[in-house]
Amino acid sequence: MARLARHGTDKRLLRIVRRFLEAGMMWDGVCVRRYEGTPQGGPLSPLLANLLLDDLDQELERRGHCICRYADDCNIYVKTQVAGERVLASIITFLKERLHLRVNRSKSAVAFVEERQFLGYRLLRGGRLGLAPRSIQRIKQRIRAITRRNRGVAFERIIRELNSFLTGWVTYFRYAECRTWLQRLDEWIRRKLRCYRLKQCKRPKAIFNFLRQLGVPRWSARELAGTGRSWWRKSRCPQAHQAMNKAWFDSLGLVSLFQRYVRLQP
Repeated sequence: MARLARHGTDKRLLRIVRRFLEAGMMWDGVCVRRYEGTPQGGPLSPLLANLLLDDLDQELERRGHCICRYADDCNIYVKTQVAGERVLASIITFLKERLHLRVNRSKSAVAFVEERQFLGYRLLRGGRLGLAPRSIQRIKQRIRAITRRNRGVAFERIIRELNSFLTGWVTYFRYAECRTWLQRLDEWIRRKLRCYRLKQCKRPKAIFNFLRQLGVPRWSARELAGTGRSWWRKSRCPQAHQAMNKAWFDSLGLVSLFQRYVRLQP
């Protein structure tokens, strides 16, 4: 609060922030009192982190380091591994003794720039941006949750939920060089949706009628409807691709990551 008071003198604002910091939090359904720190994910957390770590920015600039920081996530760029280990040790000491902060050592490391991620991005050679592996894992986890086959919701609702998520995701990562990844993700998403739609049919007769409505020949539709393969394997069959092709998904309004990414490019 003392550092916050250096940037603002409005006592009403300071009082509100203090109450925010002293408010309890829910932990397994129980209200627990907090003694230090800010609530993770709270609206004030990034702002307070910027105010508190302003001293860190000034210290790093005084030393002449190249840095990139957002809230409490900070990357420091040096030339060698030895220099990185030295700077990391000194910065941990500075944060502990000057700012009275604890550093999460499990998330802090000295490594080549291509091996680290920052805000979901990965810095490539030549200053280019790429997708961090964890970002790809997270989007797949989210898509799996939306297209879970036992949800029992309408197919149109699945499309709407995917569109809402995919639109924001690709807009955020529009600066990354990820055309190949996005094309693969589009193909994987369409297969997940084919699997979900076939599972909705449940019975062989319903699968047969659904495929016939989408123009699959009678003998071919009967072959897929009568197979004992798993739903995931059925979604890869030629009959499923013929019936639920890319044009069919476009008619339903499914957002294409690759096409939207291309439109967002300058």
